[in-house]
Amino acid sequence: MSPRPLHFLRRGQPVTLHDIPPDRTLLEVLREDLHCTGTKEGCSEGDCGACTVVLGERTLDADGQPRLHYKAINSCIRLAHSVDGMALWTVEDLAQDPDIQLPAGQQLHPVQQALAQCHGTQCGFCTPGFVMSLFGMYQNHARGAALDRQGAQEALSGNLCRCTGYRPILEAARDMAQLPPATVDAPAVLQKLELLARKDAAIEAENSYQRPSSLRELLQLRADHPDAQVVAGCTDVGLWVTKQHRRFSRVLDVTAATELRAITQTEGWLRIGAAATLEEAFAALQAQWPQLHRFAARFAGLPVRNSGTLGGNVANGSPIGDSMPLLIALGAQVVLASVRGGRSLPLEALYTGYRQNVMAPDELLVRIDVPLPPAGSATRHLRAYKVSKRQDDDISAVCLVLQVTVEHGTVTSARIGAGGVAAVPARAVQTEAALTGQPWTAATVQTAASVLQAEFSPISDMRASGSYRKHLLGSLLQRFWLESQGQAGASLEDIRVEVSA
Repeated sequence: MSPRPLHFLRRGQPVTLHDIPPDRTLLEVLREDLHCTGTKEGCSEGDCGACTVVLGERTLDADGQPRLHYKAINSCIRLAHSVDGMALWTVEDLAQDPDIQLPAGQQLHPVQQALAQCHGTQCGFCTPGFVMSLFGMYQNHARGAALDRQGAQEALSGNLCRCTGYRPILEAARDMAQLPPATVDAPAVLQKLELLARKDAAIEAENSYQRPSSLRELLQLRADHPDAQVVAGCTDVGLWVTKQHRRFSRVLDVTAATELRAITQTEGWLRIGAAATLEEAFAALQAQWPQLHRFAARFAGLPVRNSGTLGGNVANGSPIGDSMPLLIALGAQVVLASVRGGRSLPLEALYTGYRQNVMAPDELLVRIDVPLPPAGSATRHLRAYKVSKRQDDDISAVCLVLQVTVEHGTVTSARIGAGGVAAVPARAVQTEAALTGQPWTAATVQTAASVLQAEFSPISDMRASGSYRKHLLGSLLQRFWLESQGQAGASLEDIRVEVSA
């Protein structure tokens, strides 16, 4: 058994690499095999963004026409074989790719030009990552249109700078769209990617890195190789490689299975395939619940959300994973499948202990089903709170999501999901019972807050003490009630500071 050849597109030409181990990271291949040292190694855990590169993936638009979708991702924790069949751009490529048409007489891409003009770099170590995040933003959003500060901050939330300061970098994000434009020849890139896909289809499937394109094949491979390491976006498994130095002789990648990438609405449910990226999944959730935007934007940085998947986050089962409290509060179901058949269960019933779940060795989590908001005259309050030391790109000390339905002043239903307060993502069933059937008043909420604080026994760690977490649970429920009464929130996300002209 040997790794399959790795094919991707770079600088307009197909690249083929042989004998790349299944657990080798993309950053290792770039720096050590291809000698592309412009892409830096910083934290090796997807937090600093120095390793950011941009992938171009062939997708279909709403009309079924092929289009090129750009994603800035962290190469330090992304397994190299996961970019098979895609286009890849590093910081060295923006001025050297023949498929990128630069403005006449210019030697730099507008992203690079804007950073230089705005003095957006000093030591330069973080600069390649900022350039690539800005390039992804430029291709997806900013060509010909100015980007506001909030949009720029969200797009750059996964990139850290320790010496320049963020103001000139945000100014560059604003100014890059005002410079003479550069364009990617998307039809040419798509044509080359189609040729790569044809080449991949002829490769023998039996190898150490398997990335099947259908659910049927995926489940069969899972049954045949239950000991294979399952990966999706590698945002957690990548850390096992870079930080724990774990090795995997066989890897099963779920992200190419068409059925697992789909997001659909049917029969009152929003059905999110397990391999849909976090960015795609949150966009679908925000379309139904717009108030979730800021919570979604604070789930790690954009490069992590572009790689990580909703199914991977749920299956991983970390007690501080932010998506699970939200999905629990929304009443989500998870769909598990194997060659023996499928089954559905409430998301909170998936977990049996710390990072342990009910899945059999041959089962995979294939979909998350979220009930759509029902029609009716009832008032539904939904809020998602994340408390962390940093505003962006940080792990929660406590995550609390509450959904309460009120009819004629009485709570008719309540669902509460909590993270960071138990060994598993948890549902606050005792607190829900204390609210249901009671008048929606300050007195009811005060009683329920005491129940919520007593329902969990959080531990103390580097992020927060157990007593602080208990206090947060009660205060967040009080805040939820105040906001339901129309009181404006008072938090950093409510503060808007624009860059001066």
